[in-house]
Amino acid sequence: MLSKAQIKYIQSLQHKKNRQKSSQYVAEGDKIVQELLQAGMPVRAVYATGDWLEQHTTLLATLSSGAAIPVEAPVLKQLSSLTTPNRAIALVDMPPLADPLPEAGEVTLALEAIQDPGNMGTLIRIADWFGIRKIICSPDCVDIYNPKTIQATMGSIVRVRIAESDITPLLQQTAVPSYAATLHGQNIADFPAMKEGIILIGNEGRGLSEEVIALATHRITIPRFGGAESLNAAVAAGIICGRLLI
Repeated sequence: MLSKAQIKYIQSLQHKKNRQKSSQYVAEGDKIVQELLQAGMPVRAVYATGDWLEQHTTLLATLSSGAAIPVEAPVLKQLSSLTTPNRAIALVDMPPLADPLPEAGEVTLALEAIQDPGNMGTLIRIADWFGIRKIICSPDCVDIYNPKTIQATMGSIVRVRIAESDITPLLQQTAVPSYAATLHGQNIADFPAMKEGIILIGNEGRGLSEEVIALATHRITIPRFGGAESLNAAVAAGIICGRLLI
């Protein structure tokens, strides 16, 4: 049985400052918890209904330094940040940030000032779909461990490394090509498939900063045939990856 102090601590991780202080986050949902365990992520505890724990005894045996704790549905509702709580919640240690410098021969996704947690989670999921192994986030991006972000990744958070860096100095330090998504660039259909480089995606409302655009080796645009003013950042990233990585 969880104590009031334990419940209060898990609830506190819904706030960024508490996640940063403890270097822990909460992941909710059957699929995400299973993927965390399968990937050998540093899961400290799993809180789940008794039937969920019984269904996953083999997987839970992989918990090397954590505990599987049965909780009743009303307690799960207290722990959850969702309107409809899932049957399983994991308490997870944050892994160390990756080296932000892009690696030769690899494609990296760099995000500047992404603010919506759902967008961020979808961007991580898109990176995973296209085999992009690292995302670089500017310091003013939404916290990747926001519960809504973790939920939106649908488990992809376990396969994509996250780095943090200001984008401008990063572009000044690297020799790999960079592709800035803008409204006034060159048609992405004009470019061959990427073998290495950085795909740059900017803020949902403002797009990329002028400084970043100026430093990019290529400015790319998804051609527009209708009247929409712009595309959602994650949608744009998916289209760009689908065109440049295949």
